[in-house]
Amino acid sequence: METLKIGRVQLTWLAGGITNLDGGAMFGVVPKPLWSKRYPPNENNQIELPTDPILIQMDGMNILVEAGLGKGKLSEKQLRNFGVTAQSNVDSSLKQVGLNPEDIDYVLMTHMHNDHAGGLTKLEDGFYKSVFSKAKIITSAVEWDEMRNPNIRSKSTYWKENWEAIESQVIPFGEKWSLGALRMYHTGGHSNGHSILVIEDEGELAIHMADLMPTHAHKSPLWVMAYDDYPMDSIAAKEKWSTYALDKEVWFTFYHDAFYRAVKWGADGQIQNSIKRIK
Repeated sequence: METLKIGRVQLTWLAGGITNLDGGAMFGVVPKPLWSKRYPPNENNQIELPTDPILIQMDGMNILVEAGLGKGKLSEKQLRNFGVTAQSNVDSSLKQVGLNPEDIDYVLMTHMHNDHAGGLTKLEDGFYKSVFSKAKIITSAVEWDEMRNPNIRSKSTYWKENWEAIESQVIPFGEKWSLGALRMYHTGGHSNGHSILVIEDEGELAIHMADLMPTHAHKSPLWVMAYDDYPMDSIAAKEKWSTYALDKEVWFTFYHDAFYRAVKWGADGQIQNSIKRIK
């Protein structure tokens, strides 16, 4: 498993599943000759998109960023439609670092779409149960409201199977939430309640842009997904946080990138340093 340290904060990527989605949808109006050079598709025009949570360990706490795709919850049709080539294996990943799901203190959800929230619950004896039963689950109040009351567009990805069993664990926040070196900010964009995570400790900085920047190839503020509910908000948030990071040595971390776990870009826009995903 790949790791990264931000000051005293340890990050470890877990195995949360793999989807393969249409490349055109993932890059919106960007022409294929441009995006395919940076993120090559398969013969079906799909691009590989892991759904790998990040385990954060700091101050004696175990914190997850996102929950993975889940396991044993999708039908054969759904597995096919989402191009799933691997379901979640978070339990085994946690065991490799000496932990169990019950050891997780917090789960930070940038948003609650199924490919992020599916791993929050599991199906046992015909009932859905919480996977991280002792954790506080943090997400924006806007996201939590829409999760339970989706609109005609969002109901395809906000499922009651992912929230009913964990409802008592959820702690929604307004515009900002913080814990030690961690800060979450509500941005909107990809979803109305979407948030990002900033990690800052001992002069080091990482920004987890979540689905505003799902892969390294989405660095440009204008390269946003057709899946974004509010693309202009996505662009504004990417511009804001790119400006914030401009003169800093910032790691950008990823949940969906098939090639990199984290990258640092130089002033010329080229990758200066990186942690590659081991396949």
